[in-house]
Amino acid sequence: MGYGGWAADARADESTRFGTDAFYASLGRAFVTMCAIVPFLFLIEAIDVALGPGTLDLAGGIIPRSTEGIDGIFFSPFLHDGWEHLYSNSIPLILLGTFALAGGVRRFIWSTVLIIAVSGVGVWFIGDPQTVVVGASGVIFGYLGLIFARGLVERSWWHFAVAGFIGLLYWYQLFNVLPTDQRISWQGHLLGLVGGVVAAVVFRRKS
Repeated sequence: MGYGGWAADARADESTRFGTDAFYASLGRAFVTMCAIVPFLFLIEAIDVALGPGTLDLAGGIIPRSTEGIDGIFFSPFLHDGWEHLYSNSIPLILLGTFALAGGVRRFIWSTVLIIAVSGVGVWFIGDPQTVVVGASGVIFGYLGLIFARGLVERSWWHFAVAGFIGLLYWYQLFNVLPTDQRISWQGHLLGLVGGVVAAVVFRRKS
């Protein structure tokens, strides 16, 4: 490996080492990126309202075990059932997405794709066929599982700290991985969490 390769590896290591300038710079860039993504979700919701509330949800949501709803596996995380649903997802998406993204752009993208696939396919197979499932909640739970599992597989205490902090803030939401409310897709939450754990293992940083 040439000098440039070693230098790139060193920069990557610095950006994931808690307390370094590179770490805080990476965290800042990730936060700005996530803050830029959320307005895009608000734009989609505004278009849905303009077309008629629920128009996009019906067209792009997951309809379990229906061929018409299979495309929702990848479209549904960008759709929400009204402004309140979107507001409730925005802050945890920014918080968890920031720390997931700070671990590296490529890992973040592939981890997100895997989380969406695991959660979406699972909901399509075992969800209630009388429902249309939309929302970024599965991705949010996926990021939580991803960050927590990174603490295990990469022996990173700050990942544990972040997962614990978010868990304390939103502990009441953790019950949504159980079938406690018919209006909530607990399958998407639970499988998103599983997808995050799998992503942490598959896309772990090599030591």
